[in-house]
Amino acid sequence: MSPAQKKNIALQTLIIIGAPLIFLFSIDLMGEAFNHLGRGVAESILFATSNPFIGLFIGLLITAIIQSSSTSTSMIVALVASGSITIAEAVPMIMGANIGTTLTSTIVSLGYITKKTEFRRAIAAGTVHDFFNIFTALILFPLEYYYGFISSSSQYIANLLVHNNENAALNEYGFKLFRSIPLTSFVIEKINNGLIGIALSFILLFGSIKMLSKVISKLIIGESQEKLRNFIFNNSAKSFFWGAGLTAAVQSSSVTTSLVVPFVATGRISLKKVTPFIFGANIGTTITAFIAVLFKSNAVISIAITHLLFNLIGVIIFLPFPFMRRIPMRVAVMFGKLTMNYRITGFIYIILTFFLIPFTLIYFNNNASKVNELTYSVNDNGSHYEKTVIARRSVNTKNVMWQPASQENETSDLQNSKVLNIYRNKNLLFINNRFFLINKPGFCWDDENAKGKFQTCITEILPEWNSQVSSDSVFVYTRKFYNSELSTYNYKYYISIKEQLLLKIEKLNQDKEVIFSTELTQVNRD
Repeated sequence: MSPAQKKNIALQTLIIIGAPLIFLFSIDLMGEAFNHLGRGVAESILFATSNPFIGLFIGLLITAIIQSSSTSTSMIVALVASGSITIAEAVPMIMGANIGTTLTSTIVSLGYITKKTEFRRAIAAGTVHDFFNIFTALILFPLEYYYGFISSSSQYIANLLVHNNENAALNEYGFKLFRSIPLTSFVIEKINNGLIGIALSFILLFGSIKMLSKVISKLIIGESQEKLRNFIFNNSAKSFFWGAGLTAAVQSSSVTTSLVVPFVATGRISLKKVTPFIFGANIGTTITAFIAVLFKSNAVISIAITHLLFNLIGVIIFLPFPFMRRIPMRVAVMFGKLTMNYRITGFIYIILTFFLIPFTLIYFNNNASKVNELTYSVNDNGSHYEKTVIARRSVNTKNVMWQPASQENETSDLQNSKVLNIYRNKNLLFINNRFFLINKPGFCWDDENAKGKFQTCITEILPEWNSQVSSDSVFVYTRKFYNSELSTYNYKYYISIKEQLLLKIEKLNQDKEVIFSTELTQVNRD
């Protein structure tokens, strides 16, 4: 082995070992940077993601611009970890990222524009990935928008996999190596600027993924494309699993899906044989999100599961059934024929789908919520302190999802969360992951969360609330667990339904003494 070859092997080994560490460090750094941003930036993020349609197109646009769903998904993980957005707000962004990543293969197919027949086949191969993700989003987005199907399912699975720590704040996340070696906090202190920290973390994140993708794709694919072509596409099952495996290895569906475009364009592989490979690539690309959530919180793990669920459900819908599998294939073939006859169609499709429509919808839907800063006075066993949260009140969202409680402590979502999400739908009021029915005093209902079964009752409606923050009548709810150990405690919630404000929480012991309380003392309205 020559010295040059040894040097090349050493360099590749260094990248394979170093790139994942840089990747994990960049995620940690990005989360810390988001935590150091001021209220204005946090409000901007809330405004942008409060409308699910806007979240969808933000994910699409970002991924189309940076050409990496792995990078954009990891950024979403950091946003959720820092408490800037909720799981429900992140789901549409994940869906958009899946659509945005298909741009690469479509652009690759435009390289055959001078060869009529090859161009038609290349466009079909390049856009079958697009239409698969678009059709999957068309099916799942309404289910998420109206029922919170993906977000509630992912959090339910996360609750089964990861035990919640009632004392852990949402932003206590990160790769353990960077907690034992305080590199992240050292960098943030030296930079002392949240925006610069985010920019640096993004550069490291994007660079680490690209480096690892380039080295591994060269090692796995390299000069063996012809052998891989003959071996991979023998049958649908093998093609699917190879697509998932290769994409998981190179951490980029853009690389693997773009790889098959030349094979289809030159007629060496049919579109029918390539389609299962592309479906598998959609599953393989979710590995990046799971790497990004190493040693992180339950809420952040839910995002990785969300990414997997979206792609897995799409595969289950389309792959097993030949007539369903032919739908994105036929649309792609029809689009290929149209583009062959009118070459400008391909460019118009890219500009409209990935840039113009997202920009337009984001611009015209930027007032979907109102954001206030709420200050709470907390009394915890004689210890007094203040807690400030940003409250987002939705204007037009219809998401009425209820997720199983992700916190062990009934009051910990207010203690630990930096954002209080409040929205109402008819006779339901949602505050973060809890819902309250609006009815008359004496009305009760049973429910359960991670701690067990409980009963919630409306005990009274106070005609007024003697406070500067609210003059409206207040609903008083009590919550009591059936569990013998927990039944010694009662929880009382004081809520202004009209103003959609959580005014007070009390935790009482068996002697009806308040051992914990948090009360709203100030509202800075937008």
